[in-house]
Amino acid sequence: MKLKRILIKNANIVNEGTIFSGDILIEGEFIKEISESISAKSSDVHIIDAEGKYLLPGVIDDQVHFREPGLTHKADIETESKAAIAGGITSFIEMPNTNPQTTTVEKLEEKFAIAAKSSYANYSFMFGGTNDNLDEILKVDPKTVAGLKLFLGSSTGNMLVDDPKVLEKIFSSTDMVISVHCEDEATIRKNMQEHIDQYGEDIPIEKHPIIRSEEACYLSSSRAIALAKKTGARLHVFHLSTGKETNLFSNKIPLKDKKITAEVCVHHLWFSDEDYAKKGTHIKWNPAVKTAKDRDQLWKALLDNRIDVIATDHAPHTLEEKKNIYTKAPSGGPLVQHALSAMLEMYHRNKISLERVVEKMCHNPAILFEVEKRGYIKEGYFADLVLVDLNNPYTVQKDNILYKCGWSPFEGTTFKTRITHTFINGNLAFENFKFNKVKSAKRLTFNR
Repeated sequence: MKLKRILIKNANIVNEGTIFSGDILIEGEFIKEISESISAKSSDVHIIDAEGKYLLPGVIDDQVHFREPGLTHKADIETESKAAIAGGITSFIEMPNTNPQTTTVEKLEEKFAIAAKSSYANYSFMFGGTNDNLDEILKVDPKTVAGLKLFLGSSTGNMLVDDPKVLEKIFSSTDMVISVHCEDEATIRKNMQEHIDQYGEDIPIEKHPIIRSEEACYLSSSRAIALAKKTGARLHVFHLSTGKETNLFSNKIPLKDKKITAEVCVHHLWFSDEDYAKKGTHIKWNPAVKTAKDRDQLWKALLDNRIDVIATDHAPHTLEEKKNIYTKAPSGGPLVQHALSAMLEMYHRNKISLERVVEKMCHNPAILFEVEKRGYIKEGYFADLVLVDLNNPYTVQKDNILYKCGWSPFEGTTFKTRITHTFINGNLAFENFKFNKVKSAKRLTFNR
């Protein structure tokens, strides 16, 4: 059943750059009151004692692939959103490269209808741009859709947008945030052919970051940024993977005033090319996981605010698919259940503060996409909240993985932090590995 009033007591509340001890009263879908101490004034209040635990705003993941419709042998909105809330992600923005692709308003609304029935987490979708769907792009209502996604790299087949005139027209014609996957197609094809000539189809996985190279990423990112500056478009560059690209971005103005922003994903902050020997195609992503030096430079740019957001690019494939040789193994991996735990592990390693984790995973996605009443712990905001125990270790293993694909690149990793409670719109949706059968997710709305 859905509880009408919940009182969280004695929490260490992490919000807007501070940590303070206090209580939070949830009434219906919203945060009613935040105070040092709140007493339960009636018997219908459900009290949760958070003594010793930390209360964070729910994570907003701005880039996931939940594979529905059309690719549901890998994942679907229900299974992956369930894994997400177990990992403290309360809202997600899903990508358009499903089957059929989300490149018409009709197909977009069909996905919203699926999510309305099946999602455990709050949801929105990116609309997909192609070389020939500008008319459809112009029909999209920016107040009800997260933004526009353009694939400027070849990871997505016929969603590649590679016509310069079309790109400039799209950049000039929409006020929506344009999120881009940046890898230069010609560079990748040349590198791939050279490696096939040398190795045949069974290329060593360690060559992946050489094929999908720093040059391929930088060429594409720099061109997209130049076009955004020329047209005045609002550009967001997804999943930076190289140190060189970080120099394209500024930290001189507040995020709310930036026209060009950047994201880094958990896997590019965690893994390096040294991990291919052990992890193989399980860490084959596009863009590729690159060098330890690149990883260090991504961390530096994240902490000095050239990079604005941490996301997952959750993109599951079956183990059978992943076990193929290099040229046949798909890129991508599942991350939503373990992304927050991984970043809180980096807190334990003194790489990042709790306040900055919340800033980059909760506040900044809300600012960047102008998400309405989410991403913060504020009175009057939706009660999307996550309780974490920083000293309750667990090891990622087959029997506690919730992804439909049944595996994780973090298998065997022990995290010090456990997500114990997740609230979605005031509903206690997840508690100590048990899920509430009442789904309370809502379609995200935007202050535009």
